[in-house]
Amino acid sequence: MTWITTIPYAAAEGKLRKLYDRVKGPDNNVDNIMLAHSLRPHTMEGHMALYKYTLHHPRNTFPKSYLETIGVYVSLLNECRYCVDHHYSGLLRLLADNERGTAIRAALDETNPAAAFAGKELAGLIYVEKLTSRPTSITAQDMDDLRSAGLDDGEILEINQVTAYFAYANRTVLGLGINTEGDIIGLSPGDNSDPNNWSHA
Repeated sequence: MTWITTIPYAAAEGKLRKLYDRVKGPDNNVDNIMLAHSLRPHTMEGHMALYKYTLHHPRNTFPKSYLETIGVYVSLLNECRYCVDHHYSGLLRLLADNERGTAIRAALDETNPAAAFAGKELAGLIYVEKLTSRPTSITAQDMDDLRSAGLDDGEILEINQVTAYFAYANRTVLGLGINTEGDIIGLSPGDNSDPNNWSHA
């Protein structure tokens, strides 16, 4: 599951067991990306808070499917198959439209979001690609371009934070050799109105 030692749910005690109980899915399944934190549970708590607040907070203004699209795009650019598999599955579930999902995936695979998006959503994805692949090339002009495409500064921040979260998640996965063996693909937190509820379904 990873290249480092992890503590399985059945062997977890104390704080780690409490955290596992917060993040687990059906049949006490804990995603491997969370298991990878088991030797330092405080980092799991930080990871889940960042994930929940950036991707699943009720005060986000973009549709969750668009935020998942950002996650898939960043993960493709970073060649993180684990996150692509999880979040593309989640995207398909949210869209409930396999044809649309297939078109989005094809566009992102080709680094050509214009094939599936337009307007401010396209502008956001162009920014996502630049921030992921060439972050030092971002300038104030990029903010002006995003505003000209119809994005307000809060929306820019939302896109920025989801992009940054996936850069972190991708490097966690790639740096520790995390794979999907034993994972239930495509789960996400169920109660978005409660930032403290991390349960997955």
